[in-house]
Amino acid sequence: MYRPYPDSMMESVAKVEASRKHRMETEPRRLTAEEKDSLLKAFHPDYNPDAFAEIKVGPNKGQKAPLELTEMLHSTSRILHENIDLSKIDYDVDVLVIGGGGAGSSCAIEAHNAGANVMIVTKLRIGDANTMMAEGGIQAADKPNDSPLQHYIDCFGGGHFAGRPELVRRLVMEAPDAIKWLNDLGVEFDKEADGTMVTTHGGGTSRKRMHAAKDYSGAEIMRTVRDEVINLGIPVVEFTSAVELLKDEKGQVAGAVLLNMETGDYSVAKAKTVVIATGGAGRMHYQGFPTSNHYGATADGLVLGYRAGAPLLYQDSIQYHPTGAIYPSQILGALVTEKVRSVGAQLVNAEGEAYIHPLETRDVNAAGVIRECAEGRGIDLPGGSKGVWLDTPMIEILGGEGTIEKRIPAMFRMYINYGIDMRKVPIPIYPTLHYQNGGLEINGDGFTKVIPNLLVAGEAVGGIHGRNRLMGNSLLDIIVFGRNAGKKAAAKSKEIVLGTPSLDHIKNYDVELKKAGLDTGVVSPKLLPSYANHKR
Repeated sequence: MYRPYPDSMMESVAKVEASRKHRMETEPRRLTAEEKDSLLKAFHPDYNPDAFAEIKVGPNKGQKAPLELTEMLHSTSRILHENIDLSKIDYDVDVLVIGGGGAGSSCAIEAHNAGANVMIVTKLRIGDANTMMAEGGIQAADKPNDSPLQHYIDCFGGGHFAGRPELVRRLVMEAPDAIKWLNDLGVEFDKEADGTMVTTHGGGTSRKRMHAAKDYSGAEIMRTVRDEVINLGIPVVEFTSAVELLKDEKGQVAGAVLLNMETGDYSVAKAKTVVIATGGAGRMHYQGFPTSNHYGATADGLVLGYRAGAPLLYQDSIQYHPTGAIYPSQILGALVTEKVRSVGAQLVNAEGEAYIHPLETRDVNAAGVIRECAEGRGIDLPGGSKGVWLDTPMIEILGGEGTIEKRIPAMFRMYINYGIDMRKVPIPIYPTLHYQNGGLEINGDGFTKVIPNLLVAGEAVGGIHGRNRLMGNSLLDIIVFGRNAGKKAAAKSKEIVLGTPSLDHIKNYDVELKKAGLDTGVVSPKLLPSYANHKR
């Protein structure tokens, strides 16, 4: 008998197998709006009052943020006491893009194509980003039975009606063109024999509009836009972090101070427009959660923009993906794509009960997993952790032999590497810190509300997804808002006349910290997680 798990777990697997026939005949019902709200308030991490603190300085003073982010906002600039010679300009460009993921790369491509002198600066390598980690797909309403209006309704409702209408509108209206743009660049989307793109459902979607490249969609998109950046000859300064924005006497952003992550040397980049595309915050490990994020996801852009005077929006809203790997420990926190559920897997507790519909929105399903574990219906895992089952053999029962290797090959390989054949046994999961719903506040054209030549694109933006993001809308937003930022930044750079760059705003911010009696003893932005043991 195939037994890849300890005996205690296999006893639970037997219950899952015994209930399978009944579950195939009776799909779990959808929760009512009242049931969803009740579940979220009782079990979702965003409702844990002990995990948040009041922001004491800056434009969002008096609002709450996660403890870890609040500490960064309350900390001293790492260059406050450094002697940075701002008269020595190392780079002089029209458009400076901070971040080399999908949003930053898309932005740079469009800025270049608009005739701007553009440069990317990125903390690690180009492509070391959450874009690379995305798996399930990218949404777009481009089929005859769908429309951008229907996409808007799904997105707006899934985000608890908190999304900024002008941002949601741009997201859905420009989605079909984003797919065409990527396809024309060479992204290998899944297609039928006649060339029609294969689309599937995601959690909270009312139509099949998820376009994918197997279950490594983000890697395929990142490969394609990265190659386009390289082919166009756009300069990319790698292993270099933007550690502070520059501003002139008119309040305009004038570039950034850069830190070489290998040598510790500082340099100065002058720019007429700056685009923050620094990504998420998973490596902050809010509330001690594991994360699906790449190594550099430490909320840098939020700190830089905030200290320069740009307000945050929904900074207290985080997405915990319901299906993160919890066993074996070597893949703790790794994403188990929602596509696994969209092709037939069910969420099942230790007693073999399908306790919730597998395609409820992510926040609802995450809260559901946490509830099952908290109330004693979770699987007991080695080391004392808990989880629930994702019943993956259901995929091949419903879709036929070979479906898993055809539709989700990366997931299959990840687990088979550890002796777990997801075609034969369910896999244990638990929520993983996945996405930063909140970020810097922008207007419909991508500019921050108070700084006229500072733009934001990608996961560092707040307001596109409201307080919960639907699957496939992150890969979409990095393309839509990345491309838009590139076009707008290039156009704006022709109007901007810069004054004298300075760091006075960080000195003023430090005065504000002292007035508030704040001294965290650390510097920000964080740059890398604490366990990186990086000396910079």
